[in-house]
Amino acid sequence: MSTKRKVGIIGGTFNPIHMGHLILAENAYDEFKLDEILFIPTGISHFKDPSIVLDKKKRIAMTGGAIDDNPHFALSTIETDRPGNSYTYETLEELKKRNPDTKYYLIVGADSLFQIEEWMNTESIMANAAILVAVRKGQSHEELQAKVDELSAKYNAEIHILKFTYIDISSTEIRQRIKEGKTIKYMVAEDTLNYINKFNLYRD
Repeated sequence: MSTKRKVGIIGGTFNPIHMGHLILAENAYDEFKLDEILFIPTGISHFKDPSIVLDKKKRIAMTGGAIDDNPHFALSTIETDRPGNSYTYETLEELKKRNPDTKYYLIVGADSLFQIEEWMNTESIMANAAILVAVRKGQSHEELQAKVDELSAKYNAEIHILKFTYIDISSTEIRQRIKEGKTIKYMVAEDTLNYINKFNLYRD
């Protein structure tokens, strides 16, 4: 029986972090009996327009505040501490180097799984982490299972579909609602909402 520490990873710009991220992480923790979930805000994502991404210090503060009351959630600044673009494969390689006896589980939405071969060094990602995939509402389970089977065979990867259906909240929608003066209560944690209001974020 394996005694390896099991750590989930959920990454993103967290611009801002929202309840969808938190509920997804909690359900992955529960379903796979993980020891901890690391929340990793990206530094500079080569998939995102940097002009709409909030300063990393504010995103780190919001992420830390949102997860602070959960003893099995932790914040990692491994990507924001690195200069240049953030690449998942580099993060996983560094984490495995620091903690060779830890098994990592990368938690992603199904859309990310379909794009994962566009990510830098997919082979390294698959070699250094199991993948936990959340189904999005309205998505074909058969299509997702076919993709899981294809990638598992191609990369000798460990990929699991979470029973939990991802809650369809987006950071883009939250930013737009703030601009329009609409409420985002219950879309983000109370701490996040207070931080956004305190610093008058996303109003411009």
